[in-house]
Amino acid sequence: MMNADGTPRQPYQTYHDWYASQDRSRLISKSKDAETIFRKTGITFAVYGHADSSEKLIPFDLIPRIISGREWRKLAQGIEQRVIALNAFLDDIYHKQEIIRAGRIPRELIEKNVAFLPQMIGFRPPGGVYTHIVGTDIVRTGEDQFYVLEDNARTPSGVSYMLENRETMMQMFPELFHENRVRPVENYPYLLRQSLASLAPPGCKGKPRVAVLTPGIYNSAFYEHAFLADMMGVELVEGSDLKVMDGKVKMRTTRGYEAIDVLYRRVDDDYLDPLTFKPESCLGVPGIMDVYRAGNITIANAPGTGISDDKAIYSYMPEIVEFYTGRKPLLENVPTWRCSEPDSLKYVLENLADLVVKEVHGSGGYGMLVGPTATKKERQLFAEKLAAKPNNYIAQPTLSLSTVPILVNKGIAPRHVDLRPYVLVSDKVQIIPGGLTRVALKAGSLVVNSSQGGGTKDTWVLED
Repeated sequence: MMNADGTPRQPYQTYHDWYASQDRSRLISKSKDAETIFRKTGITFAVYGHADSSEKLIPFDLIPRIISGREWRKLAQGIEQRVIALNAFLDDIYHKQEIIRAGRIPRELIEKNVAFLPQMIGFRPPGGVYTHIVGTDIVRTGEDQFYVLEDNARTPSGVSYMLENRETMMQMFPELFHENRVRPVENYPYLLRQSLASLAPPGCKGKPRVAVLTPGIYNSAFYEHAFLADMMGVELVEGSDLKVMDGKVKMRTTRGYEAIDVLYRRVDDDYLDPLTFKPESCLGVPGIMDVYRAGNITIANAPGTGISDDKAIYSYMPEIVEFYTGRKPLLENVPTWRCSEPDSLKYVLENLADLVVKEVHGSGGYGMLVGPTATKKERQLFAEKLAAKPNNYIAQPTLSLSTVPILVNKGIAPRHVDLRPYVLVSDKVQIIPGGLTRVALKAGSLVVNSSQGGGTKDTWVLED
């Protein structure tokens, strides 16, 4: 919020003046009101492996993260370039594999990767779109220095928190939205439905029927699945509600079985079709992949997109962006060591105290080592795991992440943040102006994941 000289940064000027006029006890009271709203609305998530996992609230901080129109344009251009490259990459590796033949990516990195689905080879989804919804994780290290931390191209979550955070802020502080020209995010469900419907399969007649496929109430993100289906005005279905009939995927209704044209699935590839993937899966639909390959349903995101956000592939993203767009990336990657390479492994093992090491297929902050905050014993144990399976890991430097203020009992205090803007891809790329700001609530912590104790904020992108 503040410049080094103690004056407010330009995007925060109006908010800072408002904050200075506020009574702190009123803000603390409003913070408790927000928690009550979230609890009543049922905005919860589960953390697997915890005995008390049934009802966890993601902590919400009242002070918004504010981004100027100029800053946002830079981010949006870089994100669009990256998403276009990701789609081109997926189309290529499931068809001609020109990037492999050009020697830009090792063949074994693709073909031996569990996220690469041979069942998708030679098949092109409706409209040629693989990643219909993308969540790009971005960190900031300087006034004009942004890095992409991760590309979430499978089933990116968290958008419901973005929407609820905004609604809560507008409800509690309507005056702020009169004083600040904040770009809207509330139309996301409408844009999502419109984007999905536009990619219905060619044989679809009339208005496309869209549905959200959830693994069920015990999934950690079930609240979001139900929320998005409700906001889009579409059906929320489980695998048991669907059946393959007459070459179509049909949904059980009070009027009998009716065909679905577009399925926004929040079920992982492995569980999507027990006839094609894991036979023991009860979450998917037997035979859905046959219907998909016959061109009679659109699945968003497409099966096999996971190869594009794999952390080993991430380290090649600068080459991928340049190969498919003909330009250098507008947004940089975080420098990355591939532990599968002997020289990199040696460097990482010698410098564990300064690095962040992540599992290639890990997510949610699990299976990682934050070297600077780990104990000597933790680093020693991790080094043994790393030496035993180096292919499973990548390492990155500990970045000096930007901080934003959070509300604490004594006033405000700085905490590290990242940003996940959401992108919709159809015949065009739409980037929602804002996204989910995740904040590390512990002083000095760099881990922002909700599963690891992080919180969220409303993200404001200002009109120029």
